[in-house]
Amino acid sequence: MSIIAEKYINPFTDFGFKKLFGEEPNKDLLLDFLNELLKEQEGKIKNLTYLKNEHLGLGESDRKAIFDLYCENERGEKFIVELQKSNGTTLRQNFFKDRTLYYSTFPIREQAKQSDWNYELKAVYTIAILDFVFDEDKTDKNKYRYDVKLTDIHTCRVFYNKLTFIYLEMPKFQKSLEELDTRFEKWLYVLRNLNRLEKIPEKLQEKIFERLFDVAEIAKFSKEEILSYEDSLKYYRDLKNSLDLAKEEGKLEKAREIILNGQQEGLSISILSKIVGLAEEEVISIINESK
Repeated sequence: MSIIAEKYINPFTDFGFKKLFGEEPNKDLLLDFLNELLKEQEGKIKNLTYLKNEHLGLGESDRKAIFDLYCENERGEKFIVELQKSNGTTLRQNFFKDRTLYYSTFPIREQAKQSDWNYELKAVYTIAILDFVFDEDKTDKNKYRYDVKLTDIHTCRVFYNKLTFIYLEMPKFQKSLEELDTRFEKWLYVLRNLNRLEKIPEKLQEKIFERLFDVAEIAKFSKEEILSYEDSLKYYRDLKNSLDLAKEEGKLEKAREIILNGQQEGLSISILSKIVGLAEEEVISIINESK
């Protein structure tokens, strides 16, 4: 029995992301997205070439890096595009910035020449599309895009502009269709909401988004593609369910702490019930379990 209920694929699945952005026939989608993302600092990217996405370290004991997407423009500048899902723990999230920095070293080292070389490098961009929020940024609800370069601490001026990291915290992007002002915001809206839509909204009826919706329509997939997407979707849902369960357990533990502390302060069951948002029977049960 199929687990697919939506009309369009979920871009946060591995299959969905690579279907939209990682296939040669759909390269125009990635090109348009990168142009909107980087137009203020990069200018117009005219062409992209996909490169192999697996890279080995210098020695046998070195870690290898497998990029979601790795490509190069007509000027030889490199672009790593990563989709990062939360895995229900904070470990990979805490070190994700380290991971993106590590990944950026591969396209830098690849530029070394064997003969005489003056160390001139082409720019490297690492772009991370996140379905989670960094813990240290949770309170900043309106900032979902982070552009990071090597910068002088005292002058706050960019010291070196050929190494760029861009992080997009997608859960923070909450704009409705009516609030979308730029093409880039339209891209973010599509990435966040594609699998929830039943048709192309009027505000997104542009050639590039019509192409995207056409590519994303599950009914047009081959049997093999549907099976691959089902596997990818199941993995994504299992991961999300694990995270949701962890969050609920965390909320319950916090409620338990509030109830027990409140009881010691002499608060009534009814007041504690209102504070934590649980039924009075549940509050009583938590108190009894602690005895």
